[in-house]
Amino acid sequence: MTDYVLETVNLTKSFPGVVALKDVNLKIETGSIHALVGENGAGKSTLIHLLMGAYAPDYGDIILNGRKKTFHSPLDATSNGISAVFQELSVVNNMSIAENIFINRQPANKFGMVQFNKLYKETRKLLKVFELESIDPKTPVGDLSMANRQLVEILKAMSYDPKVLILDEPTSSLTDTEVHRLFSIIRRLNGQGVTFIIVSHHLNEIFEIAKHLTVFRDGKLICNAKVSEVDEQFLISNMVGRTLGNIYGKRESSIGSSCVEVNNISREGAFKNISFSISRGEIVGFYGLVGAGRTEVGRALFGLEGIDSGAVNIDGEKLIIKKPSDAMKKIGYITEDRKQLGLFLNHPIKTNIVSNKLGDVSGKVLVNERRIKEKAQNAINNFNIVANNMEQRVMTLSGGNQQKVLLSEWFDMNLAFLIIDEPTRGVDVGARNDIYQHIRRLAERGTAIMLISSDLLEIISISDRVIVMREGEIVGELSGQEVTEQKVLSYAIGV
Repeated sequence: MTDYVLETVNLTKSFPGVVALKDVNLKIETGSIHALVGENGAGKSTLIHLLMGAYAPDYGDIILNGRKKTFHSPLDATSNGISAVFQELSVVNNMSIAENIFINRQPANKFGMVQFNKLYKETRKLLKVFELESIDPKTPVGDLSMANRQLVEILKAMSYDPKVLILDEPTSSLTDTEVHRLFSIIRRLNGQGVTFIIVSHHLNEIFEIAKHLTVFRDGKLICNAKVSEVDEQFLISNMVGRTLGNIYGKRESSIGSSCVEVNNISREGAFKNISFSISRGEIVGFYGLVGAGRTEVGRALFGLEGIDSGAVNIDGEKLIIKKPSDAMKKIGYITEDRKQLGLFLNHPIKTNIVSNKLGDVSGKVLVNERRIKEKAQNAINNFNIVANNMEQRVMTLSGGNQQKVLLSEWFDMNLAFLIIDEPTRGVDVGARNDIYQHIRRLAERGTAIMLISSDLLEIISISDRVIVMREGEIVGELSGQEVTEQKVLSYAIGV
């Protein structure tokens, strides 16, 4: 038996105008938990697509258990013992959990009729692995939180009983508690012989879960290392090709006068008696476990969901918010779900950048193409969006560059109040650094910022104050030296 369950030899893949992966020689030890790290566009996703048979290599070999393999499709790879959970979810929201996990392979009788009792029984076994016995297998996936939808994807991959399981950003929608639960399951399965390949932008998670790691940059394998023998600064410098200081930045200007006053707003079944204030130039972080109500409050303030009672005042003016157009006079909102709700993926970069400010680029009859291009080019330059040109479709960009396009839609609108939900989900450390600097600059211009994040370190490091929610209510507010991981988590879990 070979020491390596999976190897690549000179694996190379090109797309028009770019070499996505070049001469990659990678070895994954049998029984290892191996991390792949690198900035967006470094080649990690291309490698995964090659390993899963979604792409065909230009040249090079894939060796599985000592034998050269050619995979013609993801199903081909899966049947050979390699499964993957991609960052972009592929669940069908109007189908049940059980139907999603066993899609196209539901147990059936001799007449081809689905045996639902058997289907639900098998699903319950998988849910038990994740300690999710309380969830009904019949539940439509669309009714689940983003975190639990991601867990359904992982359960689907596990249902194939893989020998190698690839997880692409598995924690991007999970709270710290859920991350620890997932890592506990990974360790247990790893002990039972499953080899894991994990892609993550959260370096602290790499040090917690992985045994070995490989750094990619610009489509090339830069280095391999044992996790126990390197530190975070080593990883960052190899990932970005330079040394980064404090990626979160620091406050450069004082906090201004009161801007946002939210008084006892409630919505049945989502949140109740929510009151807080945010001053101009202040960044207030909102933290809580999934289901705490943070995102629901943000959506309600922007008019995406109703407010049953309470009042919202911006700069002393009471706003009646029934729909987003009511809010957009003063308030902006950046969604956590850029794929489904934030971007027009099939449209070019320039169209997305001006999509929420068409009045700025329109004449009496027609849109002004020159103004559109001017605004788009300014955004590309200011946000360092890596693209061939402004006509490139957003869906072809890396996750980090898609997020920068989303942010650029709102950051030049001179709004009094901006709600930002999960600003760095699925974004590499270099792009994070850029995004944090933009948030800082926005605050320096006097914008009041509500920052919703499940990344505890992010919340602690960039916020001036932290408001913690649990079960639809505010349960704590911390500032200054009070803002520690222990205190924030204590409020979040009710200890």
